[in-house]
Amino acid sequence: MVDDATRPFWTGGADGQLLIRHCARCDRWIHPPVEICAVCGGALEPRPVSGHGTVFSWTINEQPFDPQVPTPYNIAIVVLDEQDDLRLITNIVNCPDERLEIGLAVQVLFERHADVYVPLFEPTDAT
Repeated sequence: MVDDATRPFWTGGADGQLLIRHCARCDRWIHPPVEICAVCGGALEPRPVSGHGTVFSWTINEQPFDPQVPTPYNIAIVVLDEQDDLRLITNIVNCPDERLEIGLAVQVLFERHADVYVPLFEPTDAT
């Protein structure tokens, strides 16, 4: 659901930016998007990150949960370069599944769905 806290994350791709909430008080990136920093209680502000990271973990899903989404597809956790525990659940695209591995360097790209821009990742050498 897109709300005030999540809107920058889902719409930043329109400008090619991956926007993650940041706490100026404790200098931490917080994801998933929330209104208040869980570490120090400070206010959070959406800020752009580099969009670079590494694959932390991944799996291949073969279960057809949604008939509109063909299987198999990968589900990955990417750690963004900005912070060791800043992780996003996503898909790795432009990459054969047999190439997926922990530590694979990736970069963000966006898939538009109406007014929402879904952040996906591809290997940094895919472009």
